[in-house]
Amino acid sequence: MTARLRDALRSAAEDVPTYPVYDRAVATARRSRRRRLAAAAGVVVLLALTGVVVPLTHIPAIDPAAADAALPDRLGLPPIGTLHVSDRPRLGSASVIFTGPAPRLRGWNNASVVGLVGADADHYRIMRVGGQVAAGETVHLSPDGQHLARPDGDEDEPGIDVVDLATGRTRQLKSSVTNTVASTPVGWAADSASLVVRDEVPVAFAGATYTSVLSIVPVDGGRWTALASGAQEARFGSIVAAAPGRLAYQAGRTVTVADMQGRELSSFPLPDGSSLAGKGAWSPDGATLTLATRQPTTGEWTLHRVDPRTGRDDESLRLPAVAGAVAIRLLGWAPDGSALVAAYQEDLEAPERPLEEQAQPPAPAEQASGVRVLALTPGATAPRTVLTAPAQVNAVDVADQVIRGGRVRDAQPPGGVGGRFWLWTGLAMMLVAGAVLYGARGRVRRWLDRRDQRDGDGVLH
Repeated sequence: MTARLRDALRSAAEDVPTYPVYDRAVATARRSRRRRLAAAAGVVVLLALTGVVVPLTHIPAIDPAAADAALPDRLGLPPIGTLHVSDRPRLGSASVIFTGPAPRLRGWNNASVVGLVGADADHYRIMRVGGQVAAGETVHLSPDGQHLARPDGDEDEPGIDVVDLATGRTRQLKSSVTNTVASTPVGWAADSASLVVRDEVPVAFAGATYTSVLSIVPVDGGRWTALASGAQEARFGSIVAAAPGRLAYQAGRTVTVADMQGRELSSFPLPDGSSLAGKGAWSPDGATLTLATRQPTTGEWTLHRVDPRTGRDDESLRLPAVAGAVAIRLLGWAPDGSALVAAYQEDLEAPERPLEEQAQPPAPAEQASGVRVLALTPGATAPRTVLTAPAQVNAVDVADQVIRGGRVRDAQPPGGVGGRFWLWTGLAMMLVAGAVLYGARGRVRRWLDRRDQRDGDGVLH
């Protein structure tokens, strides 16, 4: 090769542009690794989101045979992480609510937890309420099963909360009773459009004595209508029974019947040992009222009907007596003529009540360790159990539409954990995955740099 040829080749080589092979290789490798890391992170996030979203959106298919409301034959305690009434999917309507001192029905700071069961399946929900409450006494399920009434717990401006189970929203009904210190729902109107509410008004310094005021309260927020008032010791409205266009309530040893405008229609004294039987005291045709009487010799409870105008015995009921119960509460009447009653089992370990409260008869849940629902069928020799509850569940309320439907289904209370458990588990997985990826990014970058440096030793320029 001549000198002139070498010079020409060298000059041509110098004119050839240099390609950034190394830089491009490093950039390509880094982009590929970033894509792989992003894909892995995306998979982790998707898995976490699946754990969060699926339990909240999956609604078990409803058996066509169970499309109508039915009474479950047994209750279970709400699983840990049970969805609240405000969570999705909404409950829609409930068949039963229940309360008691069971561990999963107690909240922090003396709060109570109300358990709810769906109208047509074992969909469980819970609702937290401040203070001590009892299903069917201070927390009430509407006749159609679509609303729940509870005290709002506000000490400055007392009122009632009405929870819509279809939307999860709560409507606040502030009391219009002057100087009230507490508002408590005591019953529903038959059409689920109004409530009967009891307010406590102090009449002496430091609240030594109180007056109880009963009012009819429209759920839509309309005007409160005065119904009755009297000394707190009479336990005004301790029992309220509704029929279309009428209410019956007990105050002391008297039962009063009024219309929905608050006008008194009749009243009569109660016989010794008898009381208004419960929210289902009206007969299905609205012609008579039912009283519950405890036999002093045997302790058995029997039901009998009276004329709502005079209180005289009206119709003989061939129903079996209830034995072994400290109290009963008539919930309603099934299509076959059976009376459904909540039978409260005595709590032998209940503490003695304060002296100032002993003049008043205790509420059923205050003296009960457990509860079950019995069907008293005409002509039967003994009651038939249609609903059982776990230990330390001592109060229940059943929607009127469920009782009138007359259906009892085989219940399968949920076990394991509820939807909120999966929600918090999914969120925790997302946080852990994010923390791991964030903490590892420095180590990944240094590893990539070292690998790129090793690879660069053999790259041609």
